[in-house]
Amino acid sequence: MATWDHFGMPRSNNDQLPATYIASGEWPYARLVESAPVSAHYGQAFARNLATAMAASEIGLRTLGNKAGVSHATISRLLRGMVLPDLGTLARLEVALGKSLWPGPAAWTERDRRF
Repeated sequence: MATWDHFGMPRSNNDQLPATYIASGEWPYARLVESAPVSAHYGQAFARNLATAMAASEIGLRTLGNKAGVSHATISRLLRGMVLPDLGTLARLEVALGKSLWPGPAAWTERDRRF
């Protein structure tokens, strides 16, 4: 059975905050360092998805927070790449926005795409 290491992915217990892996540019559209773990790529794609969904819904941090039952500070940290969402937070945000936010494997396979 293959492990994460077989795919060139380090274990998540040593991962830093997603935004700490910026090589150039600004989060969440920055180019990440070559050695960025899969969690950083997922966090980046999630932050882009969240920002896009919020803009399309014309909803702000506090309103979304109240609707989703998530603190606006947590949403801000998610958008800035300072934390990854837990499953409960992810589910509440997706339901509140009516959109899928989790990027899935595309976040890893598109990691070489430049913004």
